[in-house]
Amino acid sequence: MSKHEFTVLEGTPATLGASWDGSGTNFAIFSAHATKVELCLFDSRGRRETARIPLPEYTDEVWHGYLPEIRPGQLYGYRVHGPYDPANGHRFNPNKLVLDPYALELRDEIRWHDAVFGYRIGHSRADLSFDRRDSAFVMPKCVVVDPAVTWGPDIRPNVPWADTIIYEAHVKGMTVRHPGVPDNLRGSFGGLADPHAIDHLVKLGVTAIELMPTQAFFDDRYLIEKGLTNYWGYNTVGFFAPATRYISPGANLHEFKLMVRRLHEAGIEVILDVVYNHTAEGNQMGPTLSFRGIDNASYYILADDPRYYFDTTGTGNTVNMTHPRVLQMVMDSLRYWVESCHVDGFRFDLASSLGRDRDQFSPNATFLDAVRQDPVLSKVKLIAEPWDTGVNGYQVGNFPPGWAEWNDQYRDTVRSYWKGDQSMLPALASRLTGTAERFDRRGRRPWASVNFVTAHDGFTLMDTVSYNDKHNEANQEDNRDGHSDNRSWNCGVEGPTDDPDILALRDKLRRAMMATLLLSQGTPMILMGDEIGRSQGGNNNAYCQDNEMNWLDLADIEPRNAAFAEFLRGLIALRRSRPLLSQPAFLHKGNGRVDVAWLRPDGTAMTEGDWHNPDARTLGMRLQNTTQGLLALFNSHFEPVAFSLPQPAYGANWFCLVDSDAGSLHLRRAPTIEGGQIEVPPRSLLVLEDTEE
Repeated sequence: MSKHEFTVLEGTPATLGASWDGSGTNFAIFSAHATKVELCLFDSRGRRETARIPLPEYTDEVWHGYLPEIRPGQLYGYRVHGPYDPANGHRFNPNKLVLDPYALELRDEIRWHDAVFGYRIGHSRADLSFDRRDSAFVMPKCVVVDPAVTWGPDIRPNVPWADTIIYEAHVKGMTVRHPGVPDNLRGSFGGLADPHAIDHLVKLGVTAIELMPTQAFFDDRYLIEKGLTNYWGYNTVGFFAPATRYISPGANLHEFKLMVRRLHEAGIEVILDVVYNHTAEGNQMGPTLSFRGIDNASYYILADDPRYYFDTTGTGNTVNMTHPRVLQMVMDSLRYWVESCHVDGFRFDLASSLGRDRDQFSPNATFLDAVRQDPVLSKVKLIAEPWDTGVNGYQVGNFPPGWAEWNDQYRDTVRSYWKGDQSMLPALASRLTGTAERFDRRGRRPWASVNFVTAHDGFTLMDTVSYNDKHNEANQEDNRDGHSDNRSWNCGVEGPTDDPDILALRDKLRRAMMATLLLSQGTPMILMGDEIGRSQGGNNNAYCQDNEMNWLDLADIEPRNAAFAEFLRGLIALRRSRPLLSQPAFLHKGNGRVDVAWLRPDGTAMTEGDWHNPDARTLGMRLQNTTQGLLALFNSHFEPVAFSLPQPAYGANWFCLVDSDAGSLHLRRAPTIEGGQIEVPPRSLLVLEDTEE
């Protein structure tokens, strides 16, 4: 270690993290139970510790100091002293280098070694033992950065919720095989900033990209030992730093900001999938990477026996969102991504855990109230994954005003209806009109229901019509992982087939499900690759597969998938051109602007008996305002159904906009429907328009 003597001043506890002010750097870190905190400086490669400096001041449970000589680019970490007393919730071990929770950039990935564990691996006393090995040689390092960047005229798209169409994507998966992206940028933020990648989104017509976790995360040790990776990234260890694996060679965190600006220039909002409910440190047998070694008893919710963790996330730990400093960290993180990085919203993983007081969820929980009143965060898009693995974890529809929520009931209903399940008409009608029975409360709007048929967790759209069962053998968990209830149908053959009839049926069902999604009130979300038939080979939990299973390949698209992509583009364009399909208020009671009517095949109104007929699989939905009408006819029967058309209100004829059976779509000059009856083909839907000619 260098004998260089650094000048160390008092600094300030007001700004946590490493803050460069143009002259020097202030270091500040919260720990209520530490007895000493040492700042560790490293050489430019992060291999050699060059200085170990005790932070001189302790104010309001914040350790702090100011070093005039420290500039951007300096690598650092901390060693935190205190009691190693797991029985009372304390796991301090100064032999372990820990990451700054507020670090804006990390250098390198973790290299797994027994030294990163605070206890002695294999010891008879397990986590009650104490490991004295230094972990710095295998740990990533934090980087002092100058966060200033010249944004120029970055104009946020500010797309209204009612007009939003989300595309869920993965930074690497979307760009690693993209033929138009330069090789050195593939798989990175820079790759997603490339005009060729953005052009795909623009042509599709979506208004927002929801990126799977981009905050710093590591590959789990058990996955590395199996030759797998944590591809999805739901194991965050740094809430302010972008994942190093998505920064292209020679670039830095500003590459993320370039990506945001380029997407904004194309009119596309950026929504980050964030994981604040747990961290990568796992349960009591997990590694000491950051929070555990800084102040375990403050950062995590501990069990009645504080040696263990209270876990509602299924990962071994739950972040203690009720602690004021932990809450501050999360709020500071969210504001950082909005104010400094210009992101437009967040999707919160396992959000029920963020609204808990142990077993009880409350829409007025501390974190939810804090976000709601925040002058910055209350103006961006907030999306909850409204469940977790704990008691009373399923909370769809129970988040407060201002929040949207993933609606898994939409997914299950639409899949079940189109594979031909009985008794689905009442649920289908509810999903088409925004699932009002759950979301129409406290002045919430239909956009609060984020509707999806597929998401990263589960089957892709192609696999939903190609597999009856999950096939997760590649995950090396004996196919035990992933959901078994997929509401899927293989159309007669499990997996790939050359049978033209089965392929045609699968394509028909794909078109019907996507048409249903784009016709429904609420916020539609499309999974990356569904537009071109991406398959995961029946794997419905591909979290550890960093390979072709998860990558988007735009280089060689089959003709039938190219046709499907064109059909989907047309559906999106139809939705964006017909305000009836994205109403700002719920329809089930009549919103004063739009009337909704439900029709039987004979053209008359549905009766109570019709709704409860288990064999009824045909439904007409008529939407009408003062100038226009739309009629959607759904048929999940195996046979065609003749449907009697109501009298047009504004013109002489009905016009056919969408025929999911034929894969045809007409935004203008739609074919005229002659006569008072139309045949709806099996497993398909039609959309007709009634408008003044």
